[in-house]
Amino acid sequence: MDNSRILVLGGNGQLGTSLRTVFPEATFADRDEFDITDLGAYITMDWNRYDTLINAAAMTNVDGAETPEGRELAWKLNATAVAHMTRIANENKLTLVHVSSDYVFDGAQSPHLETEQFAPLSSYGASKAAGDIAACLTLQHYILRTTWVIGQGKNFIRTMWDLAGRDIKPNVVNDQIGRLTFASDLAAAIKHLLETKAEYGTYNMTNDGDSVSWADFAKLTYEAAGKSADDVTGVTTAEYYKDKEGIALRPLQSEMDLTKIKATGFTPRDWRAALDEYLDKLKEETKE
Repeated sequence: MDNSRILVLGGNGQLGTSLRTVFPEATFADRDEFDITDLGAYITMDWNRYDTLINAAAMTNVDGAETPEGRELAWKLNATAVAHMTRIANENKLTLVHVSSDYVFDGAQSPHLETEQFAPLSSYGASKAAGDIAACLTLQHYILRTTWVIGQGKNFIRTMWDLAGRDIKPNVVNDQIGRLTFASDLAAAIKHLLETKAEYGTYNMTNDGDSVSWADFAKLTYEAAGKSADDVTGVTTAEYYKDKEGIALRPLQSEMDLTKIKATGFTPRDWRAALDEYLDKLKEETKE
């Protein structure tokens, strides 16, 4: 596969950064370079240069999307922009790769299947569901539905590591259940689907292994930082957000069924091995 014919939008995010490693010759554009919400930007682009469009851009501020301004921005970035991509992909016979979220579901079912009916609880989830609907209208498309992404830059594990280093003892929710998805593994899955020319459609993609809570991930991080797991107190989502305003509802069950993507020949790493590797990197950074 000629990765020089790939355009990645959202090139500086956690996923975009990992995609730079697996597609070193691809073109990467971030929001300052390509406004994904502007149809004119797509129309003036020379699409003869590309045969694959990867959408790694999104608004992911779940609570921010509950405000009037945030709701509008979420729909622009997560839905309208994807509709533009679908139009351009179909007109130019491009393959569209789009990244989705467990927030398109209400978290009542576990594990989630690719065929599950949308039932978002939040404005963010609704905007992502609308984006999925737009993306699946692309004749050649891969939608990768993922959860709890960890990559370079700000993320949950790095935040817990920093809190441990400051001897802060946090409350962390213990009733939201799922698996981490490391951006490097998500990028590898995208490369696999494209290189093997797997059947177009929607694929769940997270790291493999048992499903646990955010509090469990925090405890493992604290232990790796040389602290006690008891420094982390598990609380329910309702307790954590009590008396806080403007908070989006969150799905409690986020485990994804990985049978379909495994059937293509791709086996996601166990999240425990991936987390150990990530924590080792944080340890090295701390020494520096």
